[in-house]
Amino acid sequence: MTDKPEPLPDRLALLPDINAARYISTGVRAGREDPPYIDLSRQVLALPDADFRFRVEPVRDLIDDVMHLYKDDTRTKADAWLAPRLHATLRLTRREAADEGLWNHLALAVAPDYLVWRHLPAKGKDGLPPMVSASRFRGAHHTQAFSRLWWAAELFRNGADYGPAVVACGNQDVLNTVLRLDVIDHRPTAQALIRLVEQEVASTGREVNALATVANAAASTLLYDVLAADDEGDGEALHEWVMSADSAPPVARRSLPQGPGDIPVPEEAVHLLAEQFRDLFQDAPVRGRTVASEV
Repeated sequence: MTDKPEPLPDRLALLPDINAARYISTGVRAGREDPPYIDLSRQVLALPDADFRFRVEPVRDLIDDVMHLYKDDTRTKADAWLAPRLHATLRLTRREAADEGLWNHLALAVAPDYLVWRHLPAKGKDGLPPMVSASRFRGAHHTQAFSRLWWAAELFRNGADYGPAVVACGNQDVLNTVLRLDVIDHRPTAQALIRLVEQEVASTGREVNALATVANAAASTLLYDVLAADDEGDGEALHEWVMSADSAPPVARRSLPQGPGDIPVPEEAVHLLAEQFRDLFQDAPVRGRTVASEV
């Protein structure tokens, strides 16, 4: 099984997609062999040395802690613990987080053991041994193992409150389905969807998928940003949060950290959309629900 990298790099870096692909072998995906760390270190692009955020140690400590905390538990539960703490530790801007090279490096050079621990399936497919999907190492923002957690924390937090992000990451169908939708870039929409999940209006996989479908489809006819206006983002608060990384203590393990001090989403906008989605969901096709109601 894959071990913690040795040597562990001191700093995060960018590993371009074309280089990352060379190291995602079937042996690495199956946890039978480690990535060639020395060779891999020669393929990366350095990030600014003076930037405190790119030290490996705080991120690696989180990885070690989450693997210890959930070693005897259902490992999907680890997502809700790790996502807000990863977000609050890295303190990235969206522009920085959009660079897939950072996530490639984290997956292959810093924490490949976490990917195997968290994402190795119980059974293989097509007669092959169990293997982590290559897209968990290098993939879109909604599939790559670390990128999806960071973006879930970013898109579902409500200002400094990571509580909604914890709800989102506690439901794998939110991560697998809702996180793909462009409509959740609209903060009230993201908060309204998560509110209905938290209230268990939609909680099962089928229900969450149906809710996401109707909300996304309705967005083509309803202008959510007009119907439920959001406040302007507070770029200054985000800038201050990023710039204070060098003086911030390690994120709390037992309580939720504080995110950027953005203005929270207007409550009236969230309430309005949540009621809209609740009504739409009543008539949404959910496999199994119609049969049950007829009985």
